[in-house]
Amino acid sequence: MNTFSIAIHGGAGTLVKGMMTPEKEQEYKGALKAALDIGYKALEVGGSAIKAVEAAVIALEDSHLFNAGKGSVFTATETHEMDASIMDGKTLNAGAVSLISGIKNPVSLARDVMEKSEHVFLAGEGAMQFAKQLDYKVEDDTYFYDEFRHEQWKEIKHTDSFQLDHSVKKDSKFGTVGAVACDQHGNIAAATSTGGMTNKKWGRVGDSPMIGAGNYANNKTCAISCTGSGEFFIRGVVAYDVACLMEHKNMSLQDASDEVINKRIMEINGDGGLIAVDTQGNIAMPFNTEGMYRASKSSNGNEEVSIYK
Repeated sequence: MNTFSIAIHGGAGTLVKGMMTPEKEQEYKGALKAALDIGYKALEVGGSAIKAVEAAVIALEDSHLFNAGKGSVFTATETHEMDASIMDGKTLNAGAVSLISGIKNPVSLARDVMEKSEHVFLAGEGAMQFAKQLDYKVEDDTYFYDEFRHEQWKEIKHTDSFQLDHSVKKDSKFGTVGAVACDQHGNIAAATSTGGMTNKKWGRVGDSPMIGAGNYANNKTCAISCTGSGEFFIRGVVAYDVACLMEHKNMSLQDASDEVINKRIMEINGDGGLIAVDTQGNIAMPFNTEGMYRASKSSNGNEEVSIYK
């Protein structure tokens, strides 16, 4: 049987040790561990990598601690606009949604785009029509309200600045969440979900729903989910870049991931990190910021739940 494994992330950024209370730290670690266990359980009972990454990301979306689903940040107009994507490494099928509101678990809608439509990427009003056609419940705004996120927004709402959730002022972070997994059959998958940027305007879309930029999976190489300064991850086509180095330069998962996060993306001033898995169940979780909420578990006995370097 193939070594099966899963890795998850809950964002990267200025997570300076000591800025967060021990209680808050335990809360974050507890939420990561709970999502990790849910995804791992799906693999343990023989479930597919796709099933595992969706299950893990749903758990993270359901937590108010992360900027995805329930804890999504506020836009310039005090609304929520969420993005998500999912990709199956076995078939290269993928689904993505962007600029959606009121959907409790955007990652599930992304999976439905992949499996129940002829398309890969649906956005805005069209994506909402698709959700309604599938009888998705549209949640009230109160479901997504989080006091910490609202305070973040109020601080900058009358300015032209937006916040990538990683200013030094508080225990903030890039709030994207994601999961990558390798199942018992050696198939891999990746899923990513985000509430975007605080105070974002004009329907801004980051890397999270973009296949090849913030999310990618291919059984030939690896599955990747990114978190960071989306504009730079789009320009660097980061998720595919890791796969490309593995395929064309025969780099290992760890070497390719390190090359992209600690060299290539930094050359264009991008910061953040990624989680990666290959078909042997190997895991890499590099980041070039002070911290990244991350966790991983493998059938070979390795388990990790970490925040700082």
